[in-house]
Amino acid sequence: MTSETAAQDGAIEASDSVDSDPADTPSRSRAQVVIDGIRQMITSGELTAGSRLPIERELGARLGVSRGPLREGVRALVILGILETRQGDGTYVTSLDPARLFEPLGMLAELQSPENSVHLLGVRRVLEPEAAAHAALRITDDELAAARSVLDNGEALLGDDDVDLEGTIDVDTEFHRIIATASGNPAFAAIIDALVSRTARARMWRAIHQHDAVQSTQREHRAILAALEARDPDRARIRMQVHVLGVEEFTASQFDGGADEAADGAPAASGA
Repeated sequence: MTSETAAQDGAIEASDSVDSDPADTPSRSRAQVVIDGIRQMITSGELTAGSRLPIERELGARLGVSRGPLREGVRALVILGILETRQGDGTYVTSLDPARLFEPLGMLAELQSPENSVHLLGVRRVLEPEAAAHAALRITDDELAAARSVLDNGEALLGDDDVDLEGTIDVDTEFHRIIATASGNPAFAAIIDALVSRTARARMWRAIHQHDAVQSTQREHRAILAALEARDPDRARIRMQVHVLGVEEFTASQFDGGADEAADGAPAASGA
């Protein structure tokens, strides 16, 4: 180790000890400096998807932070899907794919209380009709065929005496995923997937407790598909809005009467 390198390491270690002093600037705020600094480097175009971050010492000097807060800030961005570490090769900006960046939204959906799940459904009611309208103009023949096949599988499930409710939930999730993807908007697809794909327990709740819910859902799906096949964005928007609104109203009704329903194990979130 050269004397210059040793001096640099000594300086960083000394800086670490200063940053750890509660009387000085808290480590958390210094980590925020790192987060903001790297975010600025990405938004300015200095760093792009796949770019390698400067080495630790160089980045720390540039941002004016020591090793501890630097690593804390980088770890936070890794958790958010913005950065990724490669063993022995440094830290890189990820693909910044919307599905990856919106992944924490799925955790938010899972952690919502039953009462607050209605608010998430309100978000779906705003987004999914627009996604369906976009899809009506962009959906490919292959995607239409895939949506049709998914609903055919749902029909087969309904033909059994003992309906496979978990199977119908899988059909429901896949149908909505196809439409979101067909919208051509990756952000639509990522947000909708985060809100829809993690609501199996709630959909099971509705299927069990609301009469004819599974059959009604299948009919509504068929109506949405017909609008997509007709390449009619207005009709696709309306059909999807009616569909999602029905689930929102059912979920809201579970809490209109007070805490009794919640105490019986009402779902943490709901989906169509």
